[in-house]
Amino acid sequence: MRTHIGIVPTPTQSVAISTEQRKELFMACSLLLDYPDAARFDRFKAVQASLNLMPPAIEAKLEGFFEAAQIHGQRWLEEHYVETFDQRRRCSLFLTYYAVGETRQRGTAILAFQDALASLGFSLNREELPDHLCVVLEAAACAEGEAHEQATQMLAAHRDGIEVLRAALETFDSPYTNLVTAVCMALPPIDEELAQHFEQLIRQGPPAELVGLGTPFPFAQPEIV
Repeated sequence: MRTHIGIVPTPTQSVAISTEQRKELFMACSLLLDYPDAARFDRFKAVQASLNLMPPAIEAKLEGFFEAAQIHGQRWLEEHYVETFDQRRRCSLFLTYYAVGETRQRGTAILAFQDALASLGFSLNREELPDHLCVVLEAAACAEGEAHEQATQMLAAHRDGIEVLRAALETFDSPYTNLVTAVCMALPPIDEELAQHFEQLIRQGPPAELVGLGTPFPFAQPEIV
């Protein structure tokens, strides 16, 4: 889609996936999207080997990440992770950031995530806040039956923000694009309302980005003449 700020990325197309495949994928991405210290990096091959057959489009994305990790190595991936997720707000792994930005509503939104995860019976045993993508993916992977569907809907409700994260990672040619894209593929198809929210986020950014700036969130690609 072409706009006055360039080309707005198209949301990811969902693919058919079974519940068990989705749970496996969510757990794998929860582990792989975490900081790749020596212990976690050493587990990459074990994670890769533990994955059962995935839909071809998702399998291709996972293989793309594993190949990049093998080529670049742990040190590069560590530096890239910090530079990408810790130093660029546009690549935040905290889902409430895309919904409410750096506003007073952020604390309330985080508490809502905490309550929602608790209602699913998920005990947070990580250092991250409850709205961290890795946390919600782990909760969805561990949940059974209706609780899994509810956790998946939590992710789907924040699909616009996850798509913005994917688009940002893509502009930096990050191997982590593969993982976030795979997550998007495993979520229900994006509806018109979320698609509009996604486009608005691309154009304007989270609420805090609008205060006194009037500039677009820098995700859209410049038009090539």
